[in-house]
Amino acid sequence: MDCSFPEGDPAAVCGKRQQFGSRFLSDPARVFHHNAWDNVEWSEEQAAEAERKVQENSTQRVCQEKQADYEINANKYWNNFYKIHENGFFKDRHWLFTEFPELAPSQNHLKNLLSENKRSEVYEYYRSGEDGPDLTIEEQHSCSSVSLGDKTQPPLTEESVTQKLHHLEICANEFPGSSATYRILEVGCGVGNTVFPILQTNNDPSLFVYCCDFSSTAVELVQTNSAYDPSRCFAFVHDLCDEDKSYPMPENSLDVIILIFVLSAIVPDKMQNAINRLSRLLKPGGIMLLRDYGRYDMAQLRFKKGQCLSENFYVRGDGTRVYFFTQDELDTLFTTAGLEKVQNLVDRRLQVNRGKQLTMYRVWIQCKYRKPLGSSTG
Repeated sequence: MDCSFPEGDPAAVCGKRQQFGSRFLSDPARVFHHNAWDNVEWSEEQAAEAERKVQENSTQRVCQEKQADYEINANKYWNNFYKIHENGFFKDRHWLFTEFPELAPSQNHLKNLLSENKRSEVYEYYRSGEDGPDLTIEEQHSCSSVSLGDKTQPPLTEESVTQKLHHLEICANEFPGSSATYRILEVGCGVGNTVFPILQTNNDPSLFVYCCDFSSTAVELVQTNSAYDPSRCFAFVHDLCDEDKSYPMPENSLDVIILIFVLSAIVPDKMQNAINRLSRLLKPGGIMLLRDYGRYDMAQLRFKKGQCLSENFYVRGDGTRVYFFTQDELDTLFTTAGLEKVQNLVDRRLQVNRGKQLTMYRVWIQCKYRKPLGSSTG
């Protein structure tokens, strides 16, 4: 039985999903032998045709009055989307653990931190004395007390690095998840297709997951899900673009922030400030993970005249909006926010409907950007 691929979710091969870039189409005659092919090369003719379609569907723009409505009432359109589809539109994203091992139960996040030529940076940061050259941290879940230890520096271990990073957050009042030592935030959580696989896969009691969405309907669906556990998760309504509304956790407190097909839903002019605010929530060494629509994705080519809001920014028939990125655009957003590139790649995938003998060319961008060690805010 063929797998189905709803718009916005990466193709999942029936059964266990292989890692990105592991299945290549070398013989066009075999195109219908699998549901998806990775790193599909586009011919010059195909690329030119995609550019022509985008130019054509961008010639007629949505009038300013309607554009203002889509912005002012954006939450209404997303609420209507989730009222109609509830939790039946997107599949649970179990592929996340393949593409983003930072979300898996193992301590891959620490191994990644100590690899990719970061070991020297960790040593330098640990010994820099930024918090005092002899800083020791009492291992407790509440706000740690700090004391000066012996002048002899203990040998650096993965455990000591973990302690160092886990306790860098500001000693503030209690907040949801304050007793956790590893914190993940998903922005634009929808009905929990990312959050619940994380919670179900990782039983570590030191893990706490935050999730927020613009839609109050979506957040209510998360909170009423039988898998929702308030002792391990906190779901809340939040507008990514509202600079006056604070997040429920302090700055420098998160290990991972997840953005899965969410940044593309906001006005391009507001993207930079949104990423800047999220960056401040990350601990030094924390990482931001993104997967979103790439330029000339099939969804962009399918838009008709009169649906274009601005360059590469469109409105769907249901009033929700979507932007199609380039790698350079995303790199600028993240690096301007003070983050360092770990990964920025294009996933050009050929999805196949074997039942209908259809081919669909998808373009997604996958990014990982880390907050430098030694960087802090607040």
